[in-house]
Amino acid sequence: MPFDFPALKMFIPAFFVLGGLLAGIVLEKMVIAGIHRMARRTKWQGDEIIIGAFYRIIIFWCFLGGVYGAVFAVSPAPNIQRLLDKILLVIAILSVTLFFMRLAESFINLYAEKAKGVLPSTTLFVNIARAFILIIGLLVTLQALNIPIMPILTALGVGGLAVALALQDTLSNLFSGVQVIVSRQIRPGDYVRLSSGEEGYVTDINWRNTAIQALADNTYVIPNAKLASAIVINYNLPEPEMSVLVQVGVSYDSDLDKVEQVTVEVAKQVMNEVPGGVPEFEPFIRYHTFADFSINFSVILRVKEFIDQYPVKHEFIKRLHERYSKEGIKIPFPIRTVHLAKGIGEATAKSVAER
Repeated sequence: MPFDFPALKMFIPAFFVLGGLLAGIVLEKMVIAGIHRMARRTKWQGDEIIIGAFYRIIIFWCFLGGVYGAVFAVSPAPNIQRLLDKILLVIAILSVTLFFMRLAESFINLYAEKAKGVLPSTTLFVNIARAFILIIGLLVTLQALNIPIMPILTALGVGGLAVALALQDTLSNLFSGVQVIVSRQIRPGDYVRLSSGEEGYVTDINWRNTAIQALADNTYVIPNAKLASAIVINYNLPEPEMSVLVQVGVSYDSDLDKVEQVTVEVAKQVMNEVPGGVPEFEPFIRYHTFADFSINFSVILRVKEFIDQYPVKHEFIKRLHERYSKEGIKIPFPIRTVHLAKGIGEATAKSVAER
């Protein structure tokens, strides 16, 4: 049976496409994976990021090359050939742009992880890098299509003022977010409390908002401009460890030296046994008030971070109450003693009797 050359010619484009796809899979599974294993042995983590960025994209590039070979093998009409060439070129440029966006994101996250306290790991810088690379990719695409970009840049420059006026709030939040990050006074992972009452862990700072997760698992979304102008208490600066004050009152009949000794013993026990306490810290107390029915004092404890104060306080109050009961130390409840003058008392009693 003679070969049917027209039918064979129809299989050539499919051969190019499938061949390109197969070549991409082989490159990723064997070559890229092998180079990645070698990169893990080096001290510099950047080579792993570069190799890792090729995953999936190398298959697409080989597939795109196979599609280009298929178009070349078909030899369509010149006008269709030019159209297909431009489409494939645009797709190739955009895929390279996507590759560099992925690369920039990985390097920013790597640097942020190594330089903690200098560049927090937030989506703001990642989004800025993505936008910058995307704009460059679009300009290169327009230039490759022989579309002049200078008039576009001129128009963007002229319209920039109008856009800035229209996006005042957005730009204010953007630059406020950059200011917050660069100042390093608020970082992801910090526990903060705003003057307006919101408090919790900072989970992210993006181009518009800062996300704060409350202890109740709710999330506050604060515009960056509001955050930059607010009075904020950061419980992680200058260090996460913090002092915790517990207010206590004892009866006026108490032996204050004994109260101090017993209270410090309980506090030391809590510091050493309760998770979150600082064992090397020496607790102490300070008397400060002759109140209406008690002598009040503060017990100063130390915890590793803000959230640890709650279990430490909880356990300290329980143990202190038990120890005071054993030692006979009284924690008085509010008492009011009323003294009536003799004449007023008799008049009041007579009035009650007549009724």
